[in-house]
Amino acid sequence: MINNIKLQNQNELEFAIFCIENVAARLGVSAEQVYDALTKKSDILYDYIIPCYDVLHTQGKDYIINDILDMMREQGVTV
Repeated sequence: MINNIKLQNQNELEFAIFCIENVAARLGVSAEQVYDALTKKSDILYDYIIPCYDVLHTQGKDYIINDILDMMREQGVTV
């Protein structure tokens, strides 16, 4: 799944990395596996995480991780 969404700034890039690494840590898998799940198996990274950066980055770490995991479950995305 290819999307033409571009990161607007370094903060969005850092937030995307934060999300991927922390979801990976919670699941006990590699960051590469989570990245693939959020980009190749779904459009969660570019259709949800990046567009919702302004709201999501104001939340706590556990909220963000749980929100992403909920989105993955809803879409049937596995790692």
